[in-house]
Amino acid sequence: MKITVLGTGYLGATHAAGMAQLGHEVVGVDVDPAKVAKLADGDTPFYEPGLKNVISDNIVAGRLRFTTDYQMAADFADVHFLAVGTPQKKGEYAADLRHVNAVIDELVPRLTRPSVIVGKSTVPVGTAAALSRRAQQLAADGVDVEIAWNPEFLREGLAVQDTLHPDRIVVGVQPDSRRAEAVLREMYAPLIAEDVPFLLTDLQTAELVKVSANAFLATKISFINAISEVCEAAGADVRLLADALGYDPRIGRRFLNAGLGFGGGCLPKDIRAFMARAGELGANHALTFLREVDSINMRRRTRMVELATTACGGSLLGANIAVLGAAFKPESDDVRDSPALNVAGMLQLNGATVNVYDPKAMENSQRLFPTLNYSTSALEACDRADAVLVLTEWQEFVDIDPDGLAQTVRARVVVDGRNCLDAARWSAAGWKVYALGRPALT
Repeated sequence: MKITVLGTGYLGATHAAGMAQLGHEVVGVDVDPAKVAKLADGDTPFYEPGLKNVISDNIVAGRLRFTTDYQMAADFADVHFLAVGTPQKKGEYAADLRHVNAVIDELVPRLTRPSVIVGKSTVPVGTAAALSRRAQQLAADGVDVEIAWNPEFLREGLAVQDTLHPDRIVVGVQPDSRRAEAVLREMYAPLIAEDVPFLLTDLQTAELVKVSANAFLATKISFINAISEVCEAAGADVRLLADALGYDPRIGRRFLNAGLGFGGGCLPKDIRAFMARAGELGANHALTFLREVDSINMRRRTRMVELATTACGGSLLGANIAVLGAAFKPESDDVRDSPALNVAGMLQLNGATVNVYDPKAMENSQRLFPTLNYSTSALEACDRADAVLVLTEWQEFVDIDPDGLAQTVRARVVVDGRNCLDAARWSAAGWKVYALGRPALT
């Protein structure tokens, strides 16, 4: 099939590459010439394991192209995926839909034959219906434009796998839809043949699936982080407690990892936009608990600074702190709303000298926090450190030899912000180990 993907950021570039990998002819469209040029050369503007190879292979195979030309996109295909960003509005919880509306305004007047526009972006419920009305007003006489919604469920670091081997395909269609279901079943036929569930819904339900999933995950993460605060007060071990909870099949162990909390470009802004939209619909009381979920998550960052202060003897003034990790999660260079970088900045404001190292996110970090010190390796960051903070659980940091690192630091003090280290191993090497929700080990 011939398809276009409008927007070639993280979501759009990954979806375009994935659809080409399934055998379709794909054109990725973006208003940013520099981004288009980079992708056309087989490169990516961000780090995602495996994606660069998929893009390069499909460009060589002739199945994938990139352009800034909306007219070319309108002429090329009858199916267009909308994959632009929906950031949080400045000073508000609500989502900013300018980019979504701009795609409809640019594309629809150029369409000359019946077409389906399929939303992938995470949007407030009701957006798809509004876009349908907008498209009807902009479409030329005799050109029928259907809007459908096909939410994405990508995990950064695993996006290629999630695109090619999803756990479900959700498709929302208009009440009077005639083409969207058949088009998307044909497009996803290789995945449906592998027994990936295909769920057909109305537009509103499809829009709510993604934000509901994110809200649930955020709630589960904040729940165990709230329990970790109680564990600290009681002298209990939150990791052992989470293991015990995880054996209950109704609960499960995944996303019960207490630590610094969630960040990134999706979870925080999505749950805030969800709250804002519920209020607009008159259901504001239904999601008031998400305010506490968000509050617990943000409080983890302050708690990490407090723990680092304790680890440094009660004051950060003049302390030399190594921060290992800047991306909001491993296998990503994304520093949007990164808890690790936020903590690094707060440490500096409290008088510490902060040396940051991350395997992939250094360039993005320097743009966001230019006043921090940046190192070229973990060892360099830890040179003469009074405390080492592990704030992103990269495997490189999990595997660090505490005996070898002891020769570099000034004080054998480590603060595990992700509960990812073998505390007994570090303690045996003479380190004092601090962790959120667990007693300190000496």
